[in-house]
Amino acid sequence: MRDAVIVDAVRTPIGKRNGTLAPVHAADLSGKVLTALAERTGIDPGTVDDVMWGCVTQIGDQSSNVARFAVLAAGWPEHVPGVTINRACGSSQQAVDSAAHAVMAGQYDMVVAGGVETMSRVPLGSHRTTGMPYGHAALARYGNVEFSQGLGAELIAERWGLTRHQLDEYASASHAKAAAAIDEGVFDDHLVPVEVDGTKFAVDEGLRRGTSPEKLSALKPSFKEDGVIHAGNSSQISDGAAALLITTPERAAELGLTPIARYHGGAVSGADPIMMLTGPIPATEKVLRKTGLKIDDIGVFEVNEAFAPVPLAWIAETGADPERVNPLGGAIAVGHPLGGSGAILMTRLLAQMRRRNLRYGLQTMCEGGGTANATVIELL
Repeated sequence: MRDAVIVDAVRTPIGKRNGTLAPVHAADLSGKVLTALAERTGIDPGTVDDVMWGCVTQIGDQSSNVARFAVLAAGWPEHVPGVTINRACGSSQQAVDSAAHAVMAGQYDMVVAGGVETMSRVPLGSHRTTGMPYGHAALARYGNVEFSQGLGAELIAERWGLTRHQLDEYASASHAKAAAAIDEGVFDDHLVPVEVDGTKFAVDEGLRRGTSPEKLSALKPSFKEDGVIHAGNSSQISDGAAALLITTPERAAELGLTPIARYHGGAVSGADPIMMLTGPIPATEKVLRKTGLKIDDIGVFEVNEAFAPVPLAWIAETGADPERVNPLGGAIAVGHPLGGSGAILMTRLLAQMRRRNLRYGLQTMCEGGGTANATVIELL
């Protein structure tokens, strides 16, 4: 089987809800990272076999296969296809996995994988306004208990004995780490500035500098009257997009391109849909088994900060070194544009691995409905 390698990765800055990126259509925002990826690598876009694009809320601006219109928005040839993938929050991580699998299998030679979400223009949950997505049989199987990510996060906090103060400490640290990373220019190499109304937007805008557990303690719980989950220790509603170029080492050499990393392995796992967000734990165990690696072999982890209990429970169960987990902050600090987050995390993972010369990196995403992706990449 062939190897799949990542040649380059780019992302937009992450815009806060109703912030700088709100006027930009999802297809246009996607087109900007496609254009930047082609310009940076010098590839002929016409040689791309497919554009695999994550997007969760496929309604309104994000309906009708946003991947296809992203290709056209970028000015790429009409013969280049695009497919939009929905694995909830893991959609663009699944796009990366699927692109790598297609290249490894020999079906494609060059794929662009990534994703987008413009949550300012297509609000969270708007695709559910005309029906009930779960079906009666699935609900009945679990005693007709509500499937809710927020309540799932509350259950995780309860099961792992996580106090509100612990969660708020974690959230505050996420902001502090993200602020340090931004100030040090860690993200600069992968960021694609977006021009909006004549102004260049080039910095993640959700960050709240000076956040502290004391300040967060004033926020009201979001899902239970006596709960521990609130807006400050949850991921931010955001806008953003990211893209990666995936090909074979041989094709990269033909084009004079130097790959950054090799796709080392991926795994998908399901979990209890009521607690919902524990999927990264079995997915991580599964991908480590598949790749023959141990948790201590991994130099850095990106565990999506959907809610603060998710990475904390993951650390407790996997035994990972907490210092290696989300060292640049995460979605609590800078945002979680659902369909784009998997690819955004991959750009962050690559930035850290290159900066610190780390051989292996692992990222994992909890997903609505109780599934999760885990992916391992190897620095070249």
